Amino acid sequence: MFIRGASSEQRMFQIGLNPYGFSHAVGLQAFGTPRANPGGTGLHGFIRIANDIGARCFEFDGRWLAPLTNAELAALGAEVPDVPRLCSYWLQHVPGETLDEAIRATRAIGGKTIRMHLTPVLEGARAKQGPKWHQMIRHARETFNREARKAADAGLQIAIENHQDFGSDELMAFAEEAGPNVGIAMDTGNAFAVAEDPVAFAARVAPRIKHVHLKDYVSQFTPEGFRLIRCAIGDGCVPLQEIAEVFDNFRLKAEATKSVGLTASIEVGALEARHVRVFAPDWWKGYPTRPVGELRIALDRLKTKRLDDNADYRTPWELNQSTSAIVDYELEQLQESVANLRALGWM
Repeated sequence: MFIRGASSEQRMFQIGLNPYGFSHAVGLQAFGTPRANPGGTGLHGFIRIANDIGARCFEFDGRWLAPLTNAELAALGAEVPDVPRLCSYWLQHVPGETLDEAIRATRAIGGKTIRMHLTPVLEGARAKQGPKWHQMIRHARETFNREARKAADAGLQIAIENHQDFGSDELMAFAEEAGPNVGIAMDTGNAFAVAEDPVAFAARVAPRIKHVHLKDYVSQFTPEGFRLIRCAIGDGCVPLQEIAEVFDNFRLKAEATKSVGLTASIEVGALEARHVRVFAPDWWKGYPTRPVGELRIALDRLKTKRLDDNADYRTPWELNQSTSAIVDYELEQLQESVANLRALGWM
């Protein structure tokens, strides 16, 4: 949201872009497999689209940056507008992994923030991992605590994303343990995937919020739970205005710098629907005890923009349609998202 009466430099959000909402268009969807788009526009196509929408932050995928030398990254950084740059990475869960490449590339491109997620788990389905889930947690904690200090020494902050794997309290505990340079990147849609109300999630992570992914979903209820299906931002059931007000109010109370908005990337959801099986008893294994009232609030929000139970929810990617059909679908939703955010006065 905007601080009422503020100038263009006093926005609550500095809204920019990451590539994950049009990942087939840029060649990242199914990267390295036969289904990847052979004509993907890549890094420079992403930059062109970000410039076209007037992005006020750039979030780069680390796979694009790894082949580039420090000099090439510096040259690339000089080509983009003088706005915040973030670089996105994730733990691979291999022995001895570090964040050395993430630190190198982020510094060289002129970034200050590494956006991370900690596990590959989606749909809140940690129970599917069995005993491996606890191994993942241990590896994430040990690696992150060690590498966060290295990032701090390099003058960088880290923002842990709620990647449909951890709840708000768990992420805050990770951040607090890792150090003062570590905070949260809240994906506004992903709170639903761990059965939390997005507004309550935002309130819990507000003290350490460093970045936001603006995402929206429509829902479809099933006997086991609900599906989260991508849509243009502003067309779904995510309470974006309420989330923005939570962060705005917290920053005002904390007397945060008003002239610098919180960075936020537009990220239309994945090309695959997420099936969150909260009505299946085994889904809850491994989660801390939750107030049932919050789940009720989340379910009520999901019902505000829901598909018919028998509707075909599949995207062109899930229907195995042509590359051009998938790309058109992605870019149309991106354009609708930008139009909706402009209509709200956020861009």
